[in-house]
Amino acid sequence: MLFDMRAKRESVILIAIMTSVVIMAGDIKFTISDGVNNDSVKYKMESSVSRILNEVNAAQKVGRSLNFTAMNINDCAQQSMSKLWENSPFVCTDEDIVEHCITTGTGYQVRNIPMMMKPRDERGSNDDEYQEAVFNFDKNGNIDNFYLSIPMNLYVNVINSNLELTDLRRRQLILDFVEQYQTAYIQKDIEFISQVFSEDQLVFTGKMKTTKLKDGILPTRLQDIKQNKEKYIRNLRRVFQRNSNIKVSFSDIEVMRHLVNPDFYGVTLLQSWTCDKYHDSGYFFMLWDFTIEEAPEILIRTWQPDMIGGKPLPKDEVFSLSDFDI
Repeated sequence: MLFDMRAKRESVILIAIMTSVVIMAGDIKFTISDGVNNDSVKYKMESSVSRILNEVNAAQKVGRSLNFTAMNINDCAQQSMSKLWENSPFVCTDEDIVEHCITTGTGYQVRNIPMMMKPRDERGSNDDEYQEAVFNFDKNGNIDNFYLSIPMNLYVNVINSNLELTDLRRRQLILDFVEQYQTAYIQKDIEFISQVFSEDQLVFTGKMKTTKLKDGILPTRLQDIKQNKEKYIRNLRRVFQRNSNIKVSFSDIEVMRHLVNPDFYGVTLLQSWTCDKYHDSGYFFMLWDFTIEEAPEILIRTWQPDMIGGKPLPKDEVFSLSDFDI
């Protein structure tokens, strides 16, 4: 009898210890402050994000792959998180996260999820970097995409410049692409970058060209090199193969709608590009065509260095919407 009581007491203690371990392993709580009127959808979103963030930290702790079993997350979002995880594992840095929810054309979005990136560096670097993530949801509260965000001040400036509902929706779509685009470089997701550009897209890359003259002066000027989509993607694939870590980030963004043809938008960003042995910064421009609303295309992409001969590139030489006949 004494043995049975002792065994029962030890079992209770063991269960208590196991329960406390589970609670400690799942200590991140995500809460939506406002933006979702349906309580069941809101709870589903909060529960899904909380579970995923706890899974991220648990996987990082033991160095394993992410496990999405029984989570409300579709294949696209799973693939995005897994690709990012392969190249730059991450952890959530906060235990109690409360965020506003944004309504989009397809469902909902929550932003500003704190992450600490831990890149896989063959050189043994342990440099971590703070980032913020975005979760997109369908109308039923299922997670349907995940990517890293641009700075909140850039996002707010673009969104607050909208003229009407259609313009707002398009600006949200452009910003979603910009964020997925910068995330795709960290993921080395050549398929995403390839599929978003039109087949006959033109790519202009600004390069520095220095010419030596007889009097010893070495003038530097900008030379634009035109490529088609196939050549651009082929060169980019080589860059991905040669570098263990790649990062693209944006510190400035301007979205302009064409005054005569409102289906065309010009997007200018100040882009920073960093890989294993190379870094540069410059102006990245895209010409968007929303003629087919459900399938917009990027027709032209340009890049120019922001410094030439040690001096900033003049603003009037940066490609903009007015440089193209539409």
